[in-house]
Amino acid sequence: MGFFSKIKEGLKKTADNISKKIFNAFNAKNLDEFYEELEMSLLSSDLGATATDNIIEKLKDGVFREKLKNPEDAKDLLKKIMLEEIDYEIPEYEYPLVILVAGVNGVGKTTAIGKLSEFFRKKGKSVVIAAADTFRAAAGEQLEVWAKRGGARLIKHEEGADAAAVVFDALSSQKAKNYDVLLIDTAGRLQTKKNLMEELKKIYKVVQRERPDADYRCYIVLDATTGQNAVSQVDIFGEAVDIDGIILNKLDGTAKGGVVFAISAEKEIPVVFIGVGEKLDDLLEFEPKTFVDEIVG
Repeated sequence: MGFFSKIKEGLKKTADNISKKIFNAFNAKNLDEFYEELEMSLLSSDLGATATDNIIEKLKDGVFREKLKNPEDAKDLLKKIMLEEIDYEIPEYEYPLVILVAGVNGVGKTTAIGKLSEFFRKKGKSVVIAAADTFRAAAGEQLEVWAKRGGARLIKHEEGADAAAVVFDALSSQKAKNYDVLLIDTAGRLQTKKNLMEELKKIYKVVQRERPDADYRCYIVLDATTGQNAVSQVDIFGEAVDIDGIILNKLDGTAKGGVVFAISAEKEIPVVFIGVGEKLDDLLEFEPKTFVDEIVG
């Protein structure tokens, strides 16, 4: 399956759901009815109140400014406005690169790290992974499987070990052997939120101390199938670390992909990667224009 075909197939459920609702809005008899129908279609597609309000207000202003007379004439304007809501300029990666990956248990964090490893391997980069989720039983073993599949070296300690110590060893290995990329897995146990936040802060300090020369990013993995619940997770982890981007998993299995807009509008954080399957190469760089084109039609 080609690259663009994979994106389209991965977005199919979301695109079918949202585009159908937006299509119905464009069948409105007048602009007032159109705005009302469009607002309902966006809200029911998990775009969230903030993104929906932004889009509707900008659309009304644009329609007035361009003197548009009917809903169909506003389609291109709507696509432009929706694209602006989620289109961020993401800096090119520089190497050495360190990416800390956070997220609650069950969102597919471990598999996302394995797929990230494959993503960089295909770019000709060497990868080392730090198994810093030392709390969850078998986390290291699962990560080891993905590391082997992605051709990466894994640094891990015993279960219950100090996560920051694992990261320190991984950073030392990255420096000594000139690995291009270090991916850091972290715990996602919200039951002990305070401990988790302190652990993330400690890991961040170790990275800043040991690799001040590195391009550092922090990504949070979210499960697209949870819709608006994913947005609140950004708040939780944002208390401990500055989040640079979102890895939105399981986008192929949901019609709730409108959460992309909710995240971007409310949190002003870009979606960087989307997960569209279980295979090693099923993590794709997010293409905002393709996403909007697919859901608006």
